[in-house]
Amino acid sequence: MKNFKAGQYVNQGTHKSFQPSEIDRKWKIRDMALINLLSQADRQLGRLDMYSEYIPNIDLFISMHVLKEASQSNKIEGTKTNIEDALLDREDVNEEKKDDWEEVQNYILALNTAITNLEKLPFSSRLIKETHKILLKGVRGKHKLPGEFRSSQNWIGGASINDATFVPPSHTTINDYMGDLEKFVHNDEHKLPDLLKIALIHYQFETIHPFLDGNGRIGRLIIILYLVEKGLLKKPILYLSDFFERNRTLYYDNLTRVREKNDLIQWSKFFLVGVIETAQNSIKTFDNILKLQKEVDSKLQKLGSRANNAQIIIDYLFQRPIINAQKAKELTNLSLPTVYKLLHKIEGLGIIEEVTGAKRGKLYLFKEYVKLFE
Repeated sequence: MKNFKAGQYVNQGTHKSFQPSEIDRKWKIRDMALINLLSQADRQLGRLDMYSEYIPNIDLFISMHVLKEASQSNKIEGTKTNIEDALLDREDVNEEKKDDWEEVQNYILALNTAITNLEKLPFSSRLIKETHKILLKGVRGKHKLPGEFRSSQNWIGGASINDATFVPPSHTTINDYMGDLEKFVHNDEHKLPDLLKIALIHYQFETIHPFLDGNGRIGRLIIILYLVEKGLLKKPILYLSDFFERNRTLYYDNLTRVREKNDLIQWSKFFLVGVIETAQNSIKTFDNILKLQKEVDSKLQKLGSRANNAQIIIDYLFQRPIINAQKAKELTNLSLPTVYKLLHKIEGLGIIEEVTGAKRGKLYLFKEYVKLFE
């Protein structure tokens, strides 16, 4: 990594594009501070992975992590939807927030579909394109070639390409660069620890910027796809968008530093710190979820004969922590008046909170649970 050359600017006539060096080659690590961080990151990732084996109903909790990831990843791109908004059904979303809400829902669907597709498709350009197609379907980027690499020059920052902050490589070289990235992913001859490998893959993907829109979201999404495919995580439970959002300036500065100063070490250290912090925070969240489960179970015992139906509602809320009376009726097979009484009782225990203030169309939020992810 010490002699790494990020690439060079090439004159394209009206502008200069940055043409990165290919990454499918041998790598050597000599920085002891980086090796120490790598050891810590591997250890924290292993601890987190353990939770996917021993926590009951882990898939229920993963759905909330995905929701948080979608909200934070889209937030980096300027979308203003928080977790509570993202939980709503489309008809309950304010008109001015609908576009943002749609983008978050697309991200959730794209991530879940990509994880499922890993069972039949390897980490590849094809998988990335199919995921991108879902991401942009019917939203603001729907006219920007969903599922296809760009066929024109793009740029980052600035009103035009002439005052751009960064101009990615020419569109004519995209297939070659993505082919090199794909080879690097699957090349086991060039030994490089997986966490350093995905740090490099993420940097290279963001530098290539192969799509006209959605590069940032796809670039963050491929991190979890890589970790799951390579077996570093059994379940998709590590999401770095929150870390990148909280350290947004550093995130962009470190990516830029690689291109301008060939400093891949600093970017890799930043990425590993993100893995360490995110894994530790996720472990803390899982511990708090288990603690909350026990507290809720204890409160439900006060409902006597109603406890079983209340538990059915709570089980649902741990997966999707917002509910209306109609949904509770479907889950419990109780009459609507009885459901309202039951929801009122659960609210009286301080477990859920009515959030609309309306007489009709009431929505009940499992607020303490949502807080664990905010």
